[in-house]
Amino acid sequence: MLNAQTCLSILRDVYKGNQFISYCGITIDAVRCGEATLSLVVDNTKHTNQYGFTHGGALEALADIALGVACATVGKRVMTLSFNMNFIKNIRAGERATAIAIVRHNGHRTMVVDVDTKTDDNVLLTRATATMFIRDRYENIPEKW
Repeated sequence: MLNAQTCLSILRDVYKGNQFISYCGITIDAVRCGEATLSLVVDNTKHTNQYGFTHGGALEALADIALGVACATVGKRVMTLSFNMNFIKNIRAGERATAIAIVRHNGHRTMVVDVDTKTDDNVLLTRATATMFIRDRYENIPEKW
């Protein structure tokens, strides 16, 4: 039976070769079956706009990657079909944004996942929902554990 620590180790290994995730400084912090928590410390040289606030694209990237990792926790390799994000509040450089993604629908061909990003003080930054296309499976991660 797979446990959270083993799944986390597998997924960190899978994603370590992703140059975009590495460049952005996104980390996979925790997983449960159908859930993933990722974070990003906002870097002024990479993630901010001309006003010193976190660029919306940085928060979208964090959320989109969290959605994919949440799907991977149930053994599914996915691609984003549709993505809708509401921006609620912003943060400045040096602060951490944490994305919590939860699988809401785990179908045969598609999945629906919700993700919230928050500050360390639990202030809601964004809320997103995505529909994912299932393109393959991770053989070493079961659908339920």
